[in-house]
Amino acid sequence: MTEAASAWSAPHRDDRAIRRPLRAEADPFFDAPDGLASLSPGTVIRSRQVRLAFLGLVTQRGLDAWQLAYRSTDLDDAPEVAVTTVVVPHSQDPAGPQRLVAYQCAIDAVSDRCFPSYALRLGARAWGALPQLELMLIGGLLDRGFVVTMSDHEGRHGYFAAPREPGYRVLDGIRAAMAFPPLGLGPTTPVGLFGYSGGGMASAWAVEMAPHYAAELPLVGAVLGSPVGDPAEAFIKLNGGLNAGLPALVVSGLRHAYPGLAETLRRHATAAGIRRLEALQQMTTVGAVVRYAFDDFDDFLESPLADVLAEPEVLAVFDDLRLGVETPQCPLLVVQATHDQIIDVRDIDTLVATYVEGGARVSYLRDRLSGHITLMVLAMPAMLGWLEDRFAGVEEPTTHTRRVTSPALSPRSWPGYARMLRAATRVIFGRAGQSSHHDDPAGPASPGGRS
Repeated sequence: MTEAASAWSAPHRDDRAIRRPLRAEADPFFDAPDGLASLSPGTVIRSRQVRLAFLGLVTQRGLDAWQLAYRSTDLDDAPEVAVTTVVVPHSQDPAGPQRLVAYQCAIDAVSDRCFPSYALRLGARAWGALPQLELMLIGGLLDRGFVVTMSDHEGRHGYFAAPREPGYRVLDGIRAAMAFPPLGLGPTTPVGLFGYSGGGMASAWAVEMAPHYAAELPLVGAVLGSPVGDPAEAFIKLNGGLNAGLPALVVSGLRHAYPGLAETLRRHATAAGIRRLEALQQMTTVGAVVRYAFDDFDDFLESPLADVLAEPEVLAVFDDLRLGVETPQCPLLVVQATHDQIIDVRDIDTLVATYVEGGARVSYLRDRLSGHITLMVLAMPAMLGWLEDRFAGVEEPTTHTRRVTSPALSPRSWPGYARMLRAATRVIFGRAGQSSHHDDPAGPASPGGRS
């Protein structure tokens, strides 16, 4: 029996789940088996049952969670092993229609401490890893009875902001979840995608890659929250500012994916600059932002930054990172704050216009009041309501843009905030898989707000 086949018959509870889990770089669960290239993308190689915990400390009851290692594809179209964490809430009705949501965490780091496969597990030590906080939002999906899959969309080595391959890993993670018997899903199970910030960017790559890479998947819609759009422009905007650690993380990871970029850095970076990039390899997102606030790449280069950015190798990388290469075929909800401190609204305007010109169906919600982080929370009822409508088969209106002061000013969102608070509280107290649908008379909120 092959390793892939044996995983079907014996998914096992990981004994390490009660201790500190291994990180991806040292975990043999991530290792490639012989004959990887002969497997179809999405084929499950091995599986294990795991225990999830809020901040690595508060064990989550009321759900079942597995991790699946599966065959996927990297930036260079080579076969690789990727991993996703899949969760089934006990509140799910096994007799009702099954629904799968691919939630892309905002990994936004190079360190594998920030991968959901590590950060969400009992015993994980990952202070400053954003997925640990996102578990409170994921609890809102579990509250609604969704099966949730969360891939390590940056791959085993954490190439933050790399193009295309996050989409491959997300789509193959969906394939793996749909084919994994304990989840009770199948090839016709409807699928939605959801992500914000770095997770929104990964979700955008998934819907762009889907038409030619995974056309068979029944994608009903995708929520792209502040999906970056143009990482090169974000680099220029953030360098030297409060969030300067974010572009530094991008460079730290991508130099391993692009030999031309690595050579350019070797020629132009100071010794202190190289040490800085190496240190970032082990930092969480929050740790990097705090440590390198207001740092300027100019201070770590022997040549002016403008000259380095104009080098052909760097320009080629920046061109490769930009979204908008392909037109998504499923309906999209794009959410963006006009005063976002991290992502320039003009980059998202351009991305939406590119999608619309290609024939995509896009609902675009522009918020005039929120910031980057606050919009993720304030728009959550609208985003979840839109996704619920897609699963329910509600016909999406024609492509349109809504400009609102804030989704929080829409009375239709208010019951959603109460439900979000209950779901988040359940996560904090270790009851993520329990549902409140029986005592919540409010229906889903639609994107909107007071103009």
